[in-house]
Amino acid sequence: MLTKDILKKIRRVEISTRKAVSTLVGGEYHSVFKGRGMEFDEVKHYTPGDQISSIDWKVTARTGTPFVKKFVEERELTVMLVVDASASQDFGSTSRSKKDIVAELGALLAFSAIRNNDRVGLLIFSKDVELYLPPKKGRTHGMRVIRELVTMTPTGSGTSILNALEYLSRVEKGKSIVFLISDFIDKGFDRQLGLISKKHDLILMRIKDPMEDELPSNGLIDLVDAETGEYFTVDGADSRWRDTLKEVSRLKDAEWLSLVRKLKVDSIDIDTATPYMVELRNFFRQRARRR
Repeated sequence: MLTKDILKKIRRVEISTRKAVSTLVGGEYHSVFKGRGMEFDEVKHYTPGDQISSIDWKVTARTGTPFVKKFVEERELTVMLVVDASASQDFGSTSRSKKDIVAELGALLAFSAIRNNDRVGLLIFSKDVELYLPPKKGRTHGMRVIRELVTMTPTGSGTSILNALEYLSRVEKGKSIVFLISDFIDKGFDRQLGLISKKHDLILMRIKDPMEDELPSNGLIDLVDAETGEYFTVDGADSRWRDTLKEVSRLKDAEWLSLVRKLKVDSIDIDTATPYMVELRNFFRQRARRR
């Protein structure tokens, strides 16, 4: 049963994301994610300027008058949100955690799809698949997606992007636009990610927190590994700790960039400390220019 606090949070996410869809993203969604192709609509009389290749020779032969085939864009799309709900998503050194950002991003993308009469589905995972909602249309389904994003809680520890991608391959047979939203603190999923990118339009959204790149220099800091539960203390005033973290972060970023380039997929980094709409809008515009 949903508590009053959860209902308020769902409502807050709904209001904020609906506004964002209307003012920033909604108008660009169509140009960024076009239909699956062109489908036949009707035949019409040939007029000067029509392409010769579009002539319907059977109709032309039957009527004795040139006719051409008219096609329209096949608009209906399927958008799949593949969302990481593992314990590391609870981390946040600012006012919002990764989980908060993930829920808002998922809601924003879901409403953008529904507004354009597309189908949207949801797959939530940790070490195992926690929830799968088959793609559907409509506001009622969109609200179900938001509810699940806001209330998602892992049933166990650990993360397996590989398991999530393998599950997605089994349940989604047709081509979809797949948003994989995670901090990608995991290994062993590269090959499956490549297979998914060949079948679907894959977009990686990596959620980061500033403290993952640089420790605050204000003395002892108690930390806990969200995935294992292990506690440890570091000295933020010790430059060796800060330099080590920066180097580890640099190497991880370089490894990530190498993977993205190798797979030739779109990716976007979202920081918990900065407004994500700027990054998201820039990403949409850059992608639209490439199409």
